Amino acid sequence: MNIRHFLRMSRIARNPPSEKQVLRFLAVLGVCLLLFGIEFFGFWPEWATVNSLKP
Repeated sequence: MNIRHFLRMSRIARNPPSEKQVLRFLAVLGVCLLLFGIEFFGFWPEWATVNSLKP
């Protein structure tokens, strides 16, 4: 690991994010995982898929 990672981790340990920021991050992560799951399992509609340039 880079020294930057250790410095950032120490800064976060000294000043942890607020509960509101943590909940916002978890909400965004949940939406991303939901969209990934919808696309992965084939429930994504064809009209929302970008056309491929490959023939």
